[in-house]
Amino acid sequence: MAAWKVAPDAGALGRRHCSHADADTRPPERETTLACDDCLAGARFVSLLRCLTCGHIGCCDSSPGQHAFSHAGTSGHPLARSLRPGDAWAWCYEDELFLLPVDDDAV
Repeated sequence: MAAWKVAPDAGALGRRHCSHADADTRPPERETTLACDDCLAGARFVSLLRCLTCGHIGCCDSSPGQHAFSHAGTSGHPLARSLRPGDAWAWCYEDELFLLPVDDDAV
């Protein structure tokens, strides 16, 4: 199980807590593709996010389809992590928080 913590944000007001950061975030193994599961073949996207509950791969909020966001809303799966090479972060759609791994080796 990979563990996540809320990223520091000096500009945030009030307490910031992600109620999902301690959830089991090892989705089922699957072949990672370089495409969004929901975009039409050949559609352009900015980057991809992988759902940490089921493994769904969706395009980010900066992409035209915003399928990672849509998946979180329809599935109830709040956590997704970046698939961009070199990135080690996740986003909680429900709590609207940027997350970092507690242990870089665990992600």
